[in-house]
Amino acid sequence: MEENLFEQRIDINTLNNAVIGIRNEISKVIVGQHKMVDLLLIALLCDGHVLIEGVPGVAKTLTAKLLSRIINTNFSRIQFTPDLMPSDVLGTSVFNPQEAKFEFKRGPIFSNIILIDEINRAPAKTQSALFEVMEERQVTIDGMTHFMEFPFLVIATQNPIEQEGTYRLPEAQLDRFLFKIVIDYPSMEEEVNILMNQQSVSQNALLEKVQQLVTPSQITEYRNITNQVIIDPKLVEFIAKIVNQTRNNSSLYLGASPRASLAILRSAKANAAILGRDFVTPEDIIEMAVPVMRHRIILTPEKEMEGFTPDELINEIISRIEIPR
Repeated sequence: MEENLFEQRIDINTLNNAVIGIRNEISKVIVGQHKMVDLLLIALLCDGHVLIEGVPGVAKTLTAKLLSRIINTNFSRIQFTPDLMPSDVLGTSVFNPQEAKFEFKRGPIFSNIILIDEINRAPAKTQSALFEVMEERQVTIDGMTHFMEFPFLVIATQNPIEQEGTYRLPEAQLDRFLFKIVIDYPSMEEEVNILMNQQSVSQNALLEKVQQLVTPSQITEYRNITNQVIIDPKLVEFIAKIVNQTRNNSSLYLGASPRASLAILRSAKANAAILGRDFVTPEDIIEMAVPVMRHRIILTPEKEMEGFTPDELINEIISRIEIPR
């Protein structure tokens, strides 16, 4: 028994060392944003997708490019616009006159790390094209199913201030994102560091600063380790209580779905793993609850008018539940 535990600890250490290495590589280029980087790594370990909300110019795109370079995978960027069609994202069947048959031409979604810029600029028809591929890792066109390569991570961005010409994301679409990460402006000290580091360097030169550290097969191995992280039944019940409270709250118009419960469980395990632990603590759950649920709940109009935020309400719900020890 002790030997098995020891072996598992070694496995956790290899994952933990890889995470530290990836953080260090990204910090060569990106100043600050440690929380965003950790949540992206947790999403990668949980096979989840990420929605990033932040003002323009806070390195959302650059971080996604750096991550794909470090794990040596393909990267594609799709700019969503009001006139974008589903076929522009997924691909389309093109007639081949030589062979007198239609051939499927893959769209930009067929990659490993996909950055969708300004996801809320495209209409519902194009957004709905992402439903199947995000949930089932496959695309069905003309009755043919095409599977995505591993790993498959969608990172979507939206700007919080630009309301004109944007479309609200449907709840079913939001529910497919593991996390919603909210990025603020850098601090004064961080901004000085950004100016010093990047005053005469192109983006390509910045990308050259980082090295490949892990392979897709190692990501698979790390995911298997993450799944083995131990969670006490009391903590599973704690997760269920938190999510259940969002469905019985007078301040909420819409509570979190069972998908949110699973997301908190999986991300809490991954959070423990990247911190070098093979067991989940209540702190892991509390830390993951806000990014997992902030986009899955809808406040009542009265609470919105009072200036409440989803983050405040989630923290209030957690504070009323007894933390198991």
